[in-house]
Amino acid sequence: MTTLTLIGKPDCHLCDVASEIIDSVVAELPDAAAERIEIVEASINDDPALYELWWEKIPVVLIDGELHAHWRLSADRLRDALESAVQHDALEKEAR
Repeated sequence: MTTLTLIGKPDCHLCDVASEIIDSVVAELPDAAAERIEIVEASINDDPALYELWWEKIPVVLIDGELHAHWRLSADRLRDALESAVQHDALEKEAR
C-alpha cells in the first residue's frame, strides 16, 4: 500500500487546490493502482509536531513518509511519483 499524506489546515486555499489535484490524479489512475493508494489528511492545527515542521510550507505532500512537494503541487509530477511508488510496492509484495 502506498500512503499519500496531505498536510495542511482548514481555510487554506493552496491546501484545497492540492486536495483537488490529488483527487483528480488518483481518479485518473487505473483502478488497480488507485486501490493501492491510501490518502491521509492531517492538519497542522491538530498536531504540534506537524505545525513545528511544516507551518510555513503547507500544503505539504508526503508519499510513503517522504517529502514530495510543498506549497504548489504539480499533477504530472504527482502522477509519475504515485505510479512509481505503486509499482515499487507491487514488486516488493511479489518478492515476499
